[in-house]
Amino acid sequence: MTDDPRSPKAAEAQTLTDLDAFAAALPPDDGSDAANVARGFIATRAEPVIEKLVPNPWIPISWDLSKSDFVHGPCPDTVNPALWRQAGFNAQHGLYEVCDGFYQVRGFDTSSVTFIRGDEGWVVIDPLTTQESAAAAYELVTEHLGERTVTAVIYTHSHLDHYGGILGVVDQERLDAGEIPIVAPEGFLREAVSENVVAAPVMGRRAMYQFGMLLPWSEHHHVDQGLGKAVSTGSSALVPPTIDITETGQELVLDGVRIEFQLTPESEAPAEMHFYFPDHRVLCMAENCTTTMHNVLTLRGALVRDALLWSRYIDEALDRWGDETDVVFASHGWPHWGGDDVREYLVNQRDLYRWLHDQAMRLANLGFTPNEISARIDLPSGLWTDWRCHGYYGTVSHNVRAVYQRYLGWYDGHPSSLDPYEPTEAGRRYVDFMGGMDELLTKARTAFESGDHRWVAEVLRHAVFADPTCEEARLLQADAFEQLGYRAESGPWRDVYLTGAQELRQGTVNVPAFQRPRYEVVRGMTLQQVFDLLAVKVDGPAATAIGHLAIDWRLPDADEMARVELSNGTLHSTPGLSHAAPDATVTCGRAALNDMVATGGTLADLVDAGTATIDGDADRVLALWDTLTDFPLFYAIIEP
Repeated sequence: MTDDPRSPKAAEAQTLTDLDAFAAALPPDDGSDAANVARGFIATRAEPVIEKLVPNPWIPISWDLSKSDFVHGPCPDTVNPALWRQAGFNAQHGLYEVCDGFYQVRGFDTSSVTFIRGDEGWVVIDPLTTQESAAAAYELVTEHLGERTVTAVIYTHSHLDHYGGILGVVDQERLDAGEIPIVAPEGFLREAVSENVVAAPVMGRRAMYQFGMLLPWSEHHHVDQGLGKAVSTGSSALVPPTIDITETGQELVLDGVRIEFQLTPESEAPAEMHFYFPDHRVLCMAENCTTTMHNVLTLRGALVRDALLWSRYIDEALDRWGDETDVVFASHGWPHWGGDDVREYLVNQRDLYRWLHDQAMRLANLGFTPNEISARIDLPSGLWTDWRCHGYYGTVSHNVRAVYQRYLGWYDGHPSSLDPYEPTEAGRRYVDFMGGMDELLTKARTAFESGDHRWVAEVLRHAVFADPTCEEARLLQADAFEQLGYRAESGPWRDVYLTGAQELRQGTVNVPAFQRPRYEVVRGMTLQQVFDLLAVKVDGPAATAIGHLAIDWRLPDADEMARVELSNGTLHSTPGLSHAAPDATVTCGRAALNDMVATGGTLADLVDAGTATIDGDADRVLALWDTLTDFPLFYAIIEP
C-alpha cells in the first residue's frame, strides 16, 4: 500500500468489524463442496495464456489460467470470506470426468463446456463464449481423451457464454455443409440477437463493471465472478440452431446419445431448457441450478426473469427425473453425485427462487417499495446453511427488487418518482441544499470516518455529478466504494464497486472504439434482425427531415429481398415483400451487407466500391444512412 490517494486502501475498521461478523454467521463447512470440485480431475492446460485471434489494447489476451493463483490460503481482510471460498473453488481448472462418457472443461471461461462421447464423436454442450477458449478446451480434451470430431452441439440457452465459441469446436465449412446438428430451445435466435446484438453496446459497457473486466486480479481488486472466474474475451460467433426444442418431453438421439428435453422459457434466460440422459441417469440443469444464487435481473441489464416460473421448472425436473438421477451437472460450477445430494440440491435451488418471489410480492402487496423490500428480506436458515444458495453472484437485495420490477415496473408508486431531474441537475440542487460542496464534503468525510460508507457512496453521487472535476469528492466516493466492495459476498457487487472506484481515481476509460457485432455474428442473424438492428441506430429526429421513403432492398446472392420504409423517423422492414412504387431500389450482396454492419461502413462505401447500386432517389437513401449512430464501446457511468 502507498500514500497515493489513487492507490487501493486497506480495510477500514468498520469493514473489518462487518467482515468478522459475517464470517461468524457462516454455516459450517463439511468439505463436500471441495470434494465435488476436485472429483474426476484428469489434467489441465500446460500453457496458462490463451491468446486472442485479434488482440485489442485494453484486453490483449483471451484468458490466463494463472491469474487466479493468488486465491489460496487464509482469506485476506479485503475480501468477503464466503466469496474467497467460492473463488478458490472456481480457480480450479482443467478437464474433469463427470461419469463414464461425460466430461467437462471448467475454468477456461465463466461457463463450462461439456463433452459427451457418442458413437462417432463428441456431443458438445455449451461451447463457451469465444472461439479461443472453446478451441483450448477442445485441444485439452483431444490431448487426454483422443482425437474425435464433434458430431453435434447443444446450446442450453441464449446467453453468449453458451454459444459464442462454437467455431472453436466446429469448422465453418462443416456447418455450412449441414453436417452438424445444432440443438437449442425454441426462441433461441430471437433472444440471442435481442440481448447480445441490439442491446450489446449499453450491456457491454455495464458488463465491464459487473465482471470487473478492466480491474487487475488481486485481493484488492477482482477476485471472482461468483458464477465463475470471469468472461473470456475474443472472437464470438452466432451460428443458428438447426433443431428447435419446442415442447417438454421432446426426445432426440444425437450420435447415439438419447436425450429427453424440458423447456424452461423465461427462467435464467428467455430461451432455456433442461435435459436428461436416461441411459446414463444424468441430468443437465443448464443455468437454472448452479452453485450460487443466480440473478433474477443481472446487473449488466437484461429482461427481468420470472422467479416463480424458475422455481416451478426446477420442481418439474424433480418430478420428472429426481428419483432416477444419479448425477446432475450445469453450465457453471461443479456436478453433484448421488441421489440424496442431487435431490437436496434441486430442492434447495427450487426453494431459493420461490422464496425470493413470494417474499418480495408479499411485501409489495403490503405497500412496501423496492428498497424497503430489499432491506426486509434475508435467506431463511434452511437455505443459508446451504453454501450453494449464497449470493456470490446474485443477491437477495437486488433479486427481490427485480421481482418487484417484473410485476410493477420501475415506478415505486411515489409521485416524486414520476419526473425526477436527471443526475447532473439533481446533483447541483442537492449540493446547494447541503450548504455547498465544502459543507457536503465535510459531512461526508465525517460519515466515512464513522464507517457509514453506504451513505458516503450515495450522497457523493450528487457531488460528483454536480462537479465531476472536484478531486476530493471523487476520491472520497472511491474510498467508500472500495470499502463496500471489500465487504461484498457477491463477486459482481465487488466488481461494480471496485470498477467505480478505479474510474473515479483514474478517469473513465477513453478508447476510440465502437461496439459492433462481429461478422460471424451478423451472418447468423436473419435479414429481419439485421434491419431491426439498423433501425435502432437511426437518429430519429435527424431522419424525420428526410420524410417518407420507400426502399426495395434486393440481395441476389442470398435470393432475398425486403421492403424497407422510413416513416416519421422510424425504420420498418418486411423480408419477402416489395413496394408497389418504391422511391429507390438498393441491390447488394448479403455478404456485403453483413460486412457493412460489422465494420461500421456506409452504403456510400459499397456504392463507391461497386458492390451496391441504388436506382431511384439515391440522395435520400444515402441521407438515411448518414443518420445511423455508431455506439461507443466506452461511455461514462460513474460521472456525467
